Amino acid sequence: MSILRYTYSRLGRRDIGQRGEELATNGRKRYRLVLSGYYGFRNSGDEAVLKSILTALAEAANDAGIVVEPVVLSGDPEWTTKQYGVEAVNRTKLGEVRRALKNSDGLISGGGSLLQDATGLGSIPYYLGIMAIARWCGKPTFVYAQGIGPVNRKVFQPFIARAFKRSAYVSVRDEESATLLRRYGVPPVKIEVVPDPVMGLPAGLDVGEESGKLEGVLGGAQSGASISETKSGSVNESSVESVGDSAADGEDTRPLVGVSVRFWRSDRADLDRAAAALEALAGRHAVRLRFLPFHRGADEDASRYVMERLAGSGVAAELAPAHDDPQLMLREVGRCALLIGMRLHSLIYAANRNVPLLGLSYDPKIDQFVQRLGQRAVGTTEALDPDFVAESAAEILRDPSEWHRSCDEAIRRLKQDAARPSQQIIDFIRN
Repeated sequence: MSILRYTYSRLGRRDIGQRGEELATNGRKRYRLVLSGYYGFRNSGDEAVLKSILTALAEAANDAGIVVEPVVLSGDPEWTTKQYGVEAVNRTKLGEVRRALKNSDGLISGGGSLLQDATGLGSIPYYLGIMAIARWCGKPTFVYAQGIGPVNRKVFQPFIARAFKRSAYVSVRDEESATLLRRYGVPPVKIEVVPDPVMGLPAGLDVGEESGKLEGVLGGAQSGASISETKSGSVNESSVESVGDSAADGEDTRPLVGVSVRFWRSDRADLDRAAAALEALAGRHAVRLRFLPFHRGADEDASRYVMERLAGSGVAAELAPAHDDPQLMLREVGRCALLIGMRLHSLIYAANRNVPLLGLSYDPKIDQFVQRLGQRAVGTTEALDPDFVAESAAEILRDPSEWHRSCDEAIRRLKQDAARPSQQIIDFIRN
């Protein structure tokens, strides 16, 4: 039995599509979908998830001949609306959230690592609470490529299971998350393992093409900044904000190595070891180090911490802007010959652009992603051998062909499958 047939048999049609019938215009039915995630906090990874989902929904809606009107639950609704050109409401004002859900055709929860208690106790109750409000409003819930866990407090586990059992569609971004859900009692037939949505994020379309495409199927123009590329693939620099490159960019032939770090250990020993690894790499191979902050503020500070230690050793490095638009950071990563990253989405961006990558693991989600490429993390925040990291990086820079032979086919499959949740959700609300 397919996932959709299973959910139909369990949930029935209820009021799916009623608003679509009411809002039918110009031969295209309109559906409103509320999106719940860690949006509006200017974390590049989570914003990339949102933009990827919006893009995938647009493409699936276009293929189905309907219009989707997204409503994003955001920490900064005004910024989200300006950035993406979609309706947004304050995620903490439950009255506004309830009204948005009541006037919708369903809730999309995800993607990202929403249901985990490693960073605090509030995340799991909040996101499950939003799903509960949607059910109270009689709306179906769709779980979109979430990463589940770690869930260290067993008290949360039955609540997660109940919410997912009652969902119309459930997808997770790795097999480990699916295993956790099965252990909690979610029927295996309900769970689909899919790639992270960002694997499907395009580097950017021509401005006119992108605006026209999204305006027609998302019920409004996507007016936020984006990268503009010509159909031949060259970048239209007039539409891209400055990336702060040095004047010697055109003359520097050293390979560009992107570095993504974040604060994790309170004693900063992990960042000290990362600095030692980068220093060792610079001693083995002429490189240009460019730090890529994926979370405005915190990652910039973590990058400066490592850069200061490198400067003390005579190794030069530069800091890229913390771009608000995910596609601008995607372009930053695409310019690299290698990406060494702690942030999960720095690694996903690299895979998206077929850039060789080395993962530094602070969380199982890092290990799970690199394993999908047939690789292993090159080190962790608890145990990192600077010489091993440096030699692994130097080997890739000397001859990246082996990395590509090992990983390119897995990357191709991940890109191909990244849009599956949107296609399933659009099929569900239409039928």
